[in-house]
This record gives sequence, C-alpha cells and structure tokens, in this order.
Amino acid sequence: MVDDLEEKQSDTIDVQHYLRLAQRRQFHFLIPLFVGWLVLWGMSWVLPPRYRSGTLILVEQPTMPRDYVTPNVSDDLQERLQSITQQILSRTRLLYIIDRKHLYGDAHASLTPDEKVERMRKDIDIELVHDPQGRVNAFNVYYVSRDPHVAQQVTSEITDLFINENLEVRQHHSEDTTKFLEGQLEAARGALEAQEGRIREFKSQHVGELPAQLESNLQILSGLQSQLKTDEDALSAAQQQRIYLQTLVDQYRTLRVSSSAGDGMQDGLPAVDQELDRLKALLADLSSHYTDRHPDVRKLKDQIAKTERMREQLLTELHANTSNTPADSHAQAPALAQLQSQLQSNQAEISNRERSIEQLKVKVSQYQARLNQEPVREQQLADLTLGYDQSKATYDDLLKKKNESAMATSMELLQQGERFRIVDPPSLPVKPDFPNRLKFCFIGLGVGLALGTVVAGAAEMADDRLHSETEIKKLLPVPVICEIPVITGPRDGQIPDHEGWGRWTAAALVISAILAGSVFSYLHG
Repeated sequence: MVDDLEEKQSDTIDVQHYLRLAQRRQFHFLIPLFVGWLVLWGMSWVLPPRYRSGTLILVEQPTMPRDYVTPNVSDDLQERLQSITQQILSRTRLLYIIDRKHLYGDAHASLTPDEKVERMRKDIDIELVHDPQGRVNAFNVYYVSRDPHVAQQVTSEITDLFINENLEVRQHHSEDTTKFLEGQLEAARGALEAQEGRIREFKSQHVGELPAQLESNLQILSGLQSQLKTDEDALSAAQQQRIYLQTLVDQYRTLRVSSSAGDGMQDGLPAVDQELDRLKALLADLSSHYTDRHPDVRKLKDQIAKTERMREQLLTELHANTSNTPADSHAQAPALAQLQSQLQSNQAEISNRERSIEQLKVKVSQYQARLNQEPVREQQLADLTLGYDQSKATYDDLLKKKNESAMATSMELLQQGERFRIVDPPSLPVKPDFPNRLKFCFIGLGVGLALGTVVAGAAEMADDRLHSETEIKKLLPVPVICEIPVITGPRDGQIPDHEGWGRWTAAALVISAILAGSVFSYLHG
C-alpha cells in the first residue's frame, strides 16, 4: 500500500523537489540572469543611436474632372513611384546630397563614394499606403541618421525630390505624348492628302463618267435625243421644202418659155397652198411642244410668211398675165430670183441640219458611252473612297486625341494634374529608432532567463550529492522500514537563517535592478 502511494507520488510533479532545487541553485540562476540582462541592456546604451525621421506624402487627384480633361499620363501610380524612386536613389542624386549635407564623414571617412551611396540607400525607406480598394493613395518617406536634425533635413530633401520629380516626370511624359500624337497626326495628314490627290486625279481623268454625274448625264442625253429628233424633223421639213421650191423654180422656168403662162401659174398655185397648209400644220405641232420664242418655231413662222407672200405674188402675177402681153414676161424675173434665193437658203439649212445631226449623234454616243462606263467608275471610285474614308477616320481620331493630349499637357504645366502634397512634415525624432533600449531590456531578460536555466541545470547535473529522502530510497536495494526524524535542540530555532535572508536579498536586488533598468529605458530610451 505504501509502495503504491509512493509510485503515485513519483508520477506526479514534485513541486517541493523543484522548490528545493531553485533554493539550492538560486545563485546559479540569478547571477547568469543578471549578467545576461546586464550585457544586452548595457549594449543598448553603448551602441551608437540612430534616429529615424519620416513624412507622409498624399497623392492628390487632378483638380480638373476627367469628363473635361483626360490625363495623358499613366494611371499606374505604383509603377511611376518605382521609376521616380530609382531616379532619386541614383548615384548622382545621392552623392549630391551626401556632399552637401556632409553625410558619413567622420565615422565613415574610409568609405568610398559607392559605399556611401549604398549605405544611404539602406538608410532610406519608402513605404506605400493603400486604401481599402488596394490603390496607392499616399506613401511615407523615412531616413535614418545618428543626428536627429540631419535625419529631418535629409528627409525633407528627399521629400522635395519626390514632389519635384513627380511634376517633371508627369510634364515630360505628357509633352512626349503630345509630340508623339502630333507626329502621328502629320503622317495621317500626309496620307489623307495623298488619298485626296488620287481622288482628284481620278475625277479629272474621268469627267462625266462619275456616279455623281449620272443624273446630269441622263438629263443631257435626254435633251440631246430630243434635240436630235427635232433636228431630224426639221431636216425632213427642209428637204420637203427643197422639193417644193425646186418644183416652183422649174415651173417658173417653164412658164417663161411657155406660151400659155396663165395655165402654168394656175398649176403652181395649188402646190403653194399645199405647202402653206403643211407648214401651218407643222407650226401647230411645234407650238404644242415649244414656246413662240423657240428658234424652230420662229423660223417656221418666217417660212410661212414667205410662203404667204409668194402665194400673194403668184396671185398678182396670175392676174397680171391675163391682161398683159408676152412682152411683159420679163416682170417674172424677180419672182424667179427670189425662189432661187430661197432654194439656196434651203440648201444651206439642209447642210447645217445634217452637220448638226451628225454632231448630236456623236454627242449621244459619247454620253451613252459615259453611262456604260459609270458602273466601272463607281467601283473604282468606291475603292479609292474606302481608303480615303479610313485615312479620314484615322486623321479625325488622331486630331481628337492630339487636342485632348494638348489640353492635358496644359493642365500638367499649370500643375493642376495629379500631384504630391506633404501631409505630415518631416519629423524631428526625439528617441532613437535603434537601438530600442526597452526592447533590448526585454531581450536581455529573456536571454538571462535562458542562461540562468542552463547554468542552474548544468550545475545540478554535475552535482553527485543526494539532497532528498527520495533519492536515498531510490539507491537502497531494500525498502525502508522506518525513518528517524531530525532531532533539534532548544537553541536550533533561535539561530537566524542568514543564508535564506541572503538569497531573498539577492533575488530582490536582481529583480529591482531589472525593473529599474526597464523603467529608465522606457523614459530615456
């Protein structure tokens, strides 16, 4: 029963054993604890302090609404910030700041210019700030230096570089975009003018055969055909009149040699009446189509008047011949001359009509050929016009983009585009960013605890003495029957435990020192 109880106690954690162990190895634990903490805490005060100055720069959107002016600079702010950062962190820019601010002089006098540049790049930190949608709307600029005032000045210098570089980059990109569009616009204008030249040349080479002239060609052809028909009718009338006049001339000549002149006159008078009726019928037909001012109508009226005068003259001569002698036959000579003159005029008119008809036929053939060529010219012109329309659309689109880009460039030059604005000016650091003495204090405490635990455990493992009854019982080959308790005398309780007080005092001093160091680090670190 006793053995089972002891086994159960051995299975559970023996708190008393560990308390006795801590009591025995108190100094093995406290001294490494204090030394480990003191070393790291002391290092935090020995290491040279480095101060960190920072500023917040807000990315402001353009003041002009996008509906009025569309920016012609890339909207990828993160990519543009990377490009600006690379330019600012270039060797030339950083060496200029290092020389002007006398950075890395005394403690880093042995460094080469390239090493100083690399050191400064490590001391600069750019931190982007994102909105809930994941877009960059601000960024922080930090610089670390051993002098807080230098850190503030360099941070202000870098901030000014970011603001100025952003303005220069946006203006440069905007101007380049506008110049590129202007070049493309000039090329498109040249292509458009070339297309216009080809179209003009095509139209000049095929005047009268173009689709736009189809209606006018049809109207002209219709007019020519109508005029041709009129001239053909007039030619037919003139030919009939020539036959009539030739008949009269022959009759007059026969009358002069004939002894019976009265019968000749009487035979020619019906022919004159017949011709007069024919001319009047033709006049009535022309009057139904043309006005009285038409040349053919007026000419026909003149012929009717001449024919009527001829009829009256024939009647007069007929009456005169019935009463005159043959000696008066010479009076008929003027009438014969007049008929011969009319016959010559008639011959000239017939010749003119024939030439006019030939010319009209040639013109009709030409216009018919133009109408036949019209589908071919329409297809050729459509091909040319298609290329012109494409060039015109390209030119109009480039012109619109160029004007919009020019407005955007003006907006950038007036600094009304996207720009950087300082929200928090560069701070003057009061406490060093490194080393963080309070953090070093806690790290030293952790290191001291680990070191004390290792040293105390090692000392306990190296000690081969027995410190408890349990250890003795484990070494005995036989079970323990009874135990003799510790016998104390009357004076044993009166002897003060100096060793115990010393342990507690040492622990209190170590804890007090660690707490005091932590408070001091918090207040002055």
